[in-house]
Amino acid sequence: MDDLRELYQELILDHNQNPHNYGEMDDPTATADGFNPLCGDRLTLYLRMSDEVVEDIKFVGSGCAISKASASIMTTLLKGKTRKEAITLFEMFHKMVTTGELPEGDLGKLAVLSGVYKYPARVKCAVLAWHTSKNALEGKESVAKTE
Repeated sequence: MDDLRELYQELILDHNQNPHNYGEMDDPTATADGFNPLCGDRLTLYLRMSDEVVEDIKFVGSGCAISKASASIMTTLLKGKTRKEAITLFEMFHKMVTTGELPEGDLGKLAVLSGVYKYPARVKCAVLAWHTSKNALEGKESVAKTE
């Protein structure tokens, strides 16, 4: 179990130090902002949809390792997904990090965040990018907050 925990920590640190899909986007079809007042995490998410499919997704911002790693892994997973598939992934991920229950279906690298439910303050860090992406997918203009 310690080896698994170390692997998870390494993956989170790697995504924090080398986030995937980090940067602004010139021609998004939607943007959304997110803020976690508890930890100070902030992000702006850029989304380009084409025929109900996530063609591209990027983010910029600052935050703790869990927040940035979650955003990095999320953007990688959502590319190529339909709007409906992306919302389903949000629901699966949200359930996992708030209850610890691993849902049916493949969460891929998101499984590294399955233990976050044990630390309620960290749950807010892990879900910030997801709430922000859900706002963008649903066309909501309000800032996604974890409070």
